[in-house]
Amino acid sequence: MNREDWEPKIVAFLCHWCSYAGADLAGIGRMQYPPNVRVIRVPCSGAINPLYLFKALREGADGVLVSGCHPGDCHYISGNYYARRKFVVLKQFLEWLGFEPERIQFSWVSASEGQKFSQVIQEVVDRVREVGPAWKMVKDYVGHA
Repeated sequence: MNREDWEPKIVAFLCHWCSYAGADLAGIGRMQYPPNVRVIRVPCSGAINPLYLFKALREGADGVLVSGCHPGDCHYISGNYYARRKFVVLKQFLEWLGFEPERIQFSWVSASEGQKFSQVIQEVVDRVREVGPAWKMVKDYVGHA
């Protein structure tokens, strides 16, 4: 596959209470967003182990999105704050390792923000498209011309 044919693959970890409901609202409202996203529903964005993000990238995802409740709206009180701290450090670590920090992105989307969810997905796909394929993180990478 050459770069012109390439489309980014995004794995999105979405909080069950807010972001997943926002994605659902986008679907119900027939709001358009790129089909490059595979959604994984999680109980809370704070419950995501950062290794899951590395595993997604290692297994072939070009980008990862973590989306949770807005500050102050977390159903588990402070899970989204933990998530924000974890993923700021993770992005810095990724950059220190020499990878593009754009591959991991974080957002807040509430259950009533279907339009915002579709905009976030479009922005994530556009940013990952700019940095290109994540072939150097793929486990079975044998080289691409």
